Amino acid sequence: MTNTIFDFIGDNYGEWEVTSMAALKGNPIESVSHLTKVPQSDLIQSETGIWSFKGVISNLRYTEKEEKDKLIAVQEDLGRKNSTLAAFIPIQKSEVWWNLAQDERRKIMESKSQHTQTGMKYLPAIARKLFHSRDIGGEFDFLTWFEYAPAYTDAFEELLDSLRKTEEWTYVNREIDIRLKKVQL
Repeated sequence: MTNTIFDFIGDNYGEWEVTSMAALKGNPIESVSHLTKVPQSDLIQSETGIWSFKGVISNLRYTEKEEKDKLIAVQEDLGRKNSTLAAFIPIQKSEVWWNLAQDERRKIMESKSQHTQTGMKYLPAIARKLFHSRDIGGEFDFLTWFEYAPAYTDAFEELLDSLRKTEEWTYVNREIDIRLKKVQL
């Protein structure tokens, strides 16, 4: 699924109902009641919604082989039947971040902020996927998507709280937190 582009469409209908939406940093986006995540290959031209963000599944840019192997061993994919809650969190980092060399960003993410190790504590309960947008001209740099069962709501809040307290998060200048509930058909 690498290099697959997805559209995240905010509208008045869709597969996920928006339960809350907040701009934690920076400018907000227009409120919507629903969100749909769809591979671009399945997108119908008329599906533009109130807003739409594109993101591509790409390689793990700051993850070393040992970390990647550990992630693959415990991480489950999206779309699990009991994962009826989700969070869509578009993030934009500052130009200061992007002006750092990749090894400097890696050091902040892993050595100082321990991004991967923090996330691993919550696997497989919380499934997650990172979509890159910066390289395709998106309004945000990253579109983060999490899915989990209601029993793991507190764990998800703990995960976000831990990540938002790190040095890495001081480089975030725009963050929208959208919480979702799967629409039951």
